[in-house]
Amino acid sequence: MIVRIMGEGQVELADSHFAELNKLDDELLAEMESGDGPGFRRTLHPLLSRVRELGTALPDASLEPSELILPSPDATLEDVREMLSDDGLIPG
Repeated sequence: MIVRIMGEGQVELADSHFAELNKLDDELLAEMESGDGPGFRRTLHPLLSRVRELGTALPDASLEPSELILPSPDATLEDVREMLSDDGLIPG
């Protein structure tokens, strides 16, 4: 799956990694729902880091359609609320 991190670029991520990423996404969703800004920040950064670590970066010139778009590391709670689906950022 092609994943875009806003403001950074795209990575190709194997479907097998989504179970691990969904755990962080579930934590992020709970923090969003409770309005826990510091917790949100503590979870968003590891989520994005794991996507970068597990994925393979695509060249900047690559224009593949992104199947999943994640917020930038400096996104606010409000920014991410607008991006959320019922399943969180990462569909489970």
